[in-house]
Amino acid sequence: MHYRLRQIAATLLALTALVAAGCGDDDSGSAGSTQQQAKAPVILATTTSTQDSGLLDVLIPAFEKASGYSVKTVAVGSGQAIEMGARGEADVVLAHSPAAEEEFMASGKGGSRRVVMHNDFVILGPAADPAKAKGRDALEAMARIARARAPFVSRGDDSGTHTLELKLWEQAKVEPKGSWYQESGQGMGATLQIANDKDAYVLTDRGTYLATDNAKDLELLVEGSSELLNVYHVMDVAPSAGERVNAAGGKAFADWIVSPEAQDIIRTFGEDRFGEPLFVPDAGKTDEEMEAAA
Repeated sequence: MHYRLRQIAATLLALTALVAAGCGDDDSGSAGSTQQQAKAPVILATTTSTQDSGLLDVLIPAFEKASGYSVKTVAVGSGQAIEMGARGEADVVLAHSPAAEEEFMASGKGGSRRVVMHNDFVILGPAADPAKAKGRDALEAMARIARARAPFVSRGDDSGTHTLELKLWEQAKVEPKGSWYQESGQGMGATLQIANDKDAYVLTDRGTYLATDNAKDLELLVEGSSELLNVYHVMDVAPSAGERVNAAGGKAFADWIVSPEAQDIIRTFGEDRFGEPLFVPDAGKTDEEMEAAA
């Protein structure tokens, strides 16, 4: 009888230990899984201008240090960056293509869309300026370039810069085609070098122009038009975009880049090398406020 009781007690004790161990494994696995997800790399899809200007070389390490996340950056045209977010292949998008951004947000695949910073676009060209574009407003300059059939190099890559360029041609009532109009299909830095080599006109953001040493034969001919405002937004990607989305990491980056720490970095970036900042921080502003200030 005593043996039987001891056997039952031993069995119950073993079962209790097994259940406790199983629960412990579940808790440990859950905690480990949560921790692993929290530390999963953040995939940032962004425009080449943020990469070519050197800004990401400063921002990314600061975010990684502040958050504990690591970041994998994919620098492409804004259109491609936004498509990556829509397919769930990126966790956060930093872009400057307003119409495409609004379409992405309307699809329900974006968590939030916030103003980060701005600079401006400028039109560069050869010193000889065969189209006599210097000092004109953006639309007149584009029309003059087309009438002169002066060489113009377009990115042709569905980037924010390319999208604006096409908009300017349309507003100037020009259909760009012919041997004078060439598409590079490359990022801003590479496109600037091609334009420089060909003594061609080109539309670029100011930051990449200042940071690109191999485009210094080109002169800044057109600036200051309201059409040339260049606003960057950050959009964290919603879980609905795909099961691979690291939504927590994407939101962490989006929250951080509009924080005072990141905005202070943006405010002074470029001053030491170029004597002027390449971007103006704008966190907290609305699109309406940005347009009104243009």
